[in-house]
Amino acid sequence: MTPETVITLGTRTLEVAVLLSAPLLGAALVVGVLVGLFQAATQINEATLSFVPKVLVLVVLLIAIGGWMLETLTDFTVRLFHSIPQLIG
Repeated sequence: MTPETVITLGTRTLEVAVLLSAPLLGAALVVGVLVGLFQAATQINEATLSFVPKVLVLVVLLIAIGGWMLETLTDFTVRLFHSIPQLIG
């Protein structure tokens, strides 16, 4: 296995990881900022007020795009397994 192959494989792995995590992290960030603005405006400083909406949004988002995420990860894994003979030889 050449160094270029290792770098390409690592790059593709990181791309898939970012692709799968970006929607969840982005949604959590947006909800966190909105809840933070709400807490600052109302001066309510309750930890569960920031935690519960994030969890609810992440659960809804996982239900909505979980199939796509699983399909993307499965496709990457299958392509990786099929490329093992070329990587070794």
